[in-house]
Amino acid sequence: MSLLRLFCLALFFLLALTAMAQEAGDKVVSIAQATDHAVQESKLTLAGGVPFHLKAHIANAGTPKPEYSAEVEEYWVSPEKWRRTVQSTGFSQTLITNGDKISEKLTGDYYPFWLHDLVTALIDPLPMADQLKLMQGQLEIPEDSAKSSSCMNMQFKVGIAPAQNSLPAAFCFGGKGGLLQAVNTPGYKAQFADNLPFKKKMVARTIKAEFAPGLVLAAQVTELTELSSPDEKLFTIDAVTSPPEQMKTIQVTESTTQALALNTPPIVWPPVREGKTEGVMSVYISVDRSGHVREVWPLVSNNPELNDAAREQLLKWQYKPYTNGGPSQMEAVLTFAFSLGLKIPYRS
Repeated sequence: MSLLRLFCLALFFLLALTAMAQEAGDKVVSIAQATDHAVQESKLTLAGGVPFHLKAHIANAGTPKPEYSAEVEEYWVSPEKWRRTVQSTGFSQTLITNGDKISEKLTGDYYPFWLHDLVTALIDPLPMADQLKLMQGQLEIPEDSAKSSSCMNMQFKVGIAPAQNSLPAAFCFGGKGGLLQAVNTPGYKAQFADNLPFKKKMVARTIKAEFAPGLVLAAQVTELTELSSPDEKLFTIDAVTSPPEQMKTIQVTESTTQALALNTPPIVWPPVREGKTEGVMSVYISVDRSGHVREVWPLVSNNPELNDAAREQLLKWQYKPYTNGGPSQMEAVLTFAFSLGLKIPYRS
């Protein structure tokens, strides 16, 4: 999956890896073995898998936020034959794959990052599995408690001098069954819970992702049944969508975004009442196919009080469209250095 390829290559070459078990255990496996086992146990769309029909509802885990709600439905027969429908406010997608033909019908010009993240988690829980299998190291998988977990915790550098930052990443596998529990990277995050059996797999029925303080979105699987007699009409392709016309999202480096900059004025930092006056901030941006920044999510900041000001300004930025065989959505980590001078004094 291209969305996370660059990130995972960066992990392979740049990360300092630590693996730790939260509770004592007696089963030691390689990272490749842990990854492969988790995928085999939970991913529904592997070759030879049981055909299925899935429905899921996405919503904010707290106070309802209609702008962050969606419905997902998938009819899957094989990796070469499936139909997916995603419906949200302002965007919908009906994607059909039948052999070597693809049909895509869209409403709206932008596939939101938060939505793409959770749809990915439903269908492909560990999209960077191939890259993780290349990593050296071992994990201790506890066998005495289903609630135990073993995590790979990582740090990697982002940004261009003098604005450089260190971002965390983590991959956690559940105890006894070695199931995937959580993934937390800048470009993909998900927490998996309520695993229930489906044929020979244990599939999470609740998937949550925290995108910003106070915004935790949850995908709840409302139906997962075997697709014993699929209606072939579901997979009929009336008109083929050529690769340049298909909706794609690519994660790129910060240097690539700089090369595509069209209207990206320097951030004007406001004065603050508390926190550091000098430091760095990293954010994750999502850019539509015309080059407009559509989402900005905080990652790490030496002064979180500046997050809103940065977001408001970045949402006005404009890039040249990123082309990958056709205009594509673009995602990247951006890192900024800030120096504010004096703080605003408090008044009684």
